[in-house]
Amino acid sequence: MDVKAFLSKSMFLGACLLSTGITLGILGFMLVLAYPLFARGLFWEMLIQPWSPGQGLFGVGPMITGTLCIASLAVVISIPISLGVACFVGIVHPGGKGRILKSVVEAMTSVPTVIYGFVGVFLLVPLVRTLFSGGSGMCILSAGMMLGLLISPTMILFFVQSFTLVPQNHLDAADALGANTVQKFFYIVLPWAWKSMVTGLILSFGRAMGDTLIALMISGNAAAFPESVLDPARTLTAHIALIIAADFDSIEFKTLFVCGISLYAMTGFGVVLARGLGQRGRA
Repeated sequence: MDVKAFLSKSMFLGACLLSTGITLGILGFMLVLAYPLFARGLFWEMLIQPWSPGQGLFGVGPMITGTLCIASLAVVISIPISLGVACFVGIVHPGGKGRILKSVVEAMTSVPTVIYGFVGVFLLVPLVRTLFSGGSGMCILSAGMMLGLLISPTMILFFVQSFTLVPQNHLDAADALGANTVQKFFYIVLPWAWKSMVTGLILSFGRAMGDTLIALMISGNAAAFPESVLDPARTLTAHIALIIAADFDSIEFKTLFVCGISLYAMTGFGVVLARGLGQRGRA
């Protein structure tokens, strides 16, 4: 075997093993520190119990519910925005205006999350409070809308990349038959690109679940089960940030590892699902 090829293969294998080892090491770390909860039979109860330290209840059920609600709403809000921009960039105007807009989208991915949070606090929250005539405006709706804006650039770039997978001869054949842009999009592009697009949706959903600052700043941080999108909620990541200063030996502190394992499981499932869809798309 060529020396350069051997070294390259060894480096890639080493990087793969290192990243896998770090990922499994983090999971092992959380499992070891959460072991007292498993030993006492509290772990599974905490996944569904409410959070009420005054009554001796340290469940993270409200935080899991808040995380899923906010992340799901963010994806629902982001899909039409991302699909429209991606269609403009990748199909309607792939050059000129589309190239400029794509550069803007790429630049948006580098904007710090805290900037989105400040915009949400000073612009979005007062708007929601005014429109719905009550409450603080810090709620699931505000957090979901701002998170939807945050994940839109990532989703747009995934969608645009998915559109490039469509064989050019199929598009040329559609043009030869007199198909317009809308017909090409629905009958040629989407049937070819949807599997890669779903992968982008899943990864964007994972990013929304893992965000801390936006949820911490504008979701309201109420540790209770929400009943509507106008209710405040607390996410798992926000809960970790708020409770991390608690006494190490307290049951309150150990709930951090329940939150971490829950996040790990939900995002890990998403990655596995995305990988499976990607493999099916290439088959």
